[in-house]
Amino acid sequence: MTATARARAFTQVDVFTQIPLRGNPVAVVLDGAGIDDAAMQAFANWTNLSETTFVLPATDAAADYALRIFTPKSELPFAGHPTLGTAHAVLAARLAQPRGGKLVQQCAIGLVEIDVGDGGLSFTLPTATLTPAPALDMLAAALGAALLAPPMVVDVGPRWVVGEVSGWDALGALRPDIAALAAYDRAHGVTGQTLFARDADPAGPLLVRSFAAGDGIAEDPVCGSGNGAVAAFRLAQGSLVDGDRYTAVQGRSVGRDGRVEVRIVDGAVHVGGACCTVISGVVLL
Repeated sequence: MTATARARAFTQVDVFTQIPLRGNPVAVVLDGAGIDDAAMQAFANWTNLSETTFVLPATDAAADYALRIFTPKSELPFAGHPTLGTAHAVLAARLAQPRGGKLVQQCAIGLVEIDVGDGGLSFTLPTATLTPAPALDMLAAALGAALLAPPMVVDVGPRWVVGEVSGWDALGALRPDIAALAAYDRAHGVTGQTLFARDADPAGPLLVRSFAAGDGIAEDPVCGSGNGAVAAFRLAQGSLVDGDRYTAVQGRSVGRDGRVEVRIVDGAVHVGGACCTVISGVVLL
């Protein structure tokens, strides 16, 4: 708690669901001005959620607000479900209004466009950079699973190792060595691993699981940047083309059931879904 602690508007939003408690929660401090870095990190560790965000005045005239995003252990330059959940909270609190159907978020990676529509919110994924994943033997031992093609590090701010597993049953049954994944993450400077599997029906949804052990998150319930990284990986493979759209489901291994809507527009990845407010009040920070 800072020396200038005071009551600040606070909300907790469930992201990628219309049903409370089924998605991925994000804690949002709607007035982050004056909170120092150590207090932000301490509060994020205390909430014990995969991410906690702090809304600040924008310093770029093109943005509607600025955002800082923390895991329990570190700050992220960008993350998906906190972007959508915070936009939902900002709109509900009337801190900003969409211009031309869009909000613009300023964060460490730059400006992120958020589309505001009747079907929910979606963000445009920052441009992805793909490189081969390192230390494949170490990775395979930690995951305890074989991947269908060489995995890639997909850098969208968070750096996800993305790979495909043979099917829903195999991915659902996966029980990785979390301590070994944390060691891999630290050794190679990655955020974690996001794995996907295709449904037996080619038109069916993807199943996705994300692990960020190095940041203290054994398994992220529903991950926006991870799903965006999967789409960027599939684009690079040629299994997605412009105009494609699909649904991914995530969280079933941890008692959730999030739904992520992904579409490719003019070569860019758009990731969206529903949000609902679960907690609203104040926090002393």
